[in-house]
Amino acid sequence: MKARAAILFEVGKKLDLREVEVEPPRSGEVLIKMAAAGICHSDLHVMTGHLDAPLPAILGHEGSGIVAEAGPGVTSLKPGDHVIPLWRLSCSVCEYCSDGRPALCAEGLQIRKTGRLLDGSTRFKLDGMEIKHFAGVSSFSEYSVVPERAVLKIPDDFPLDRAALLGCGVITGVGAVFHSARVKPGSSVAVFGSGGVGINVIQGAAIAGAEKIIAVDLFPNKLEFAKQFGATHTINAKETNPVETIRALTGGRGVDYAFEVIGLPATIRQAYDTLSKRGMAIVVGVAPTTVEISVPIMTLVFEERVLTGSVYGSSRPLIDIPILINLYRAGKLKLDELLTRRYPFIQINEAYEALERGEGIRSVVTF
Repeated sequence: MKARAAILFEVGKKLDLREVEVEPPRSGEVLIKMAAAGICHSDLHVMTGHLDAPLPAILGHEGSGIVAEAGPGVTSLKPGDHVIPLWRLSCSVCEYCSDGRPALCAEGLQIRKTGRLLDGSTRFKLDGMEIKHFAGVSSFSEYSVVPERAVLKIPDDFPLDRAALLGCGVITGVGAVFHSARVKPGSSVAVFGSGGVGINVIQGAAIAGAEKIIAVDLFPNKLEFAKQFGATHTINAKETNPVETIRALTGGRGVDYAFEVIGLPATIRQAYDTLSKRGMAIVVGVAPTTVEISVPIMTLVFEERVLTGSVYGSSRPLIDIPILINLYRAGKLKLDELLTRRYPFIQINEAYEALERGEGIRSVVTF
């Protein structure tokens, strides 16, 4: 079948909207008719070359849709089911899956590195040329083939544009709070970056009961958004030194948790420098693959600070996304406010230009 798709042919170029051939799903796979796809920085990192990915590829890893066809052997899904594709396939039996860390599963990493599904081939062709799958999802296509084990069925009455946000931005940010850091009630939190994921770190910290939530950004509009999602204090890093200001706000003690949601060495180091004794810095932002940082060993050892990373919010998507849906329905998780703009699919490059300008919080393209 034919489908419109946004293809990245070369780093540094815009997405190219083309009509591709989509092969039917094979054993253990489903064909999804996409309803919405999130505009996320991770795809932008691929476009700029900060994140490696096999090309040419159909990007998009945050999305939602409806099952159009189920391949042989599929038992958990059927045509008509409303679903969220998950950008890290997991096997459910390896040491990482068994320990509740499915994002670290080697199967998902295999798809991420090769751009091909588990049988070593793709389901996309353009004039006979192989087009790669990005993160096994490729939500920037009207139709995409995804392994059954990387698809979550959701309630039919849940809004699909908001469902798309749960597949990455929300679970990554909230999950980093709940699972990577395990933020305690009454604690203090600093969040460097108030974009689509950072805002979800902020609202996750608010749900977890943090007493002080300090948002740091360069854009005044994002800091205003941060207040709406639970920030108790905001810092414009253009106007003041965030490390000094955070220390002053905490009586010199530092924060219990600092989240870096930008992906820059300077802000990762700033997050570390704001920590109290036994404080934890969690790096969520994606940096270029060659980037390294350094931290002072004396504070690392003698203050027992922790510096760690978080991928996919250290979450279990098949378990945790239904929890997030219930939190939304209970009025505790803000999704309506998070979705600040919808673009028709044909305007996907304009959506990314707006993202680079720092406009809004989270936007989607709709099909």
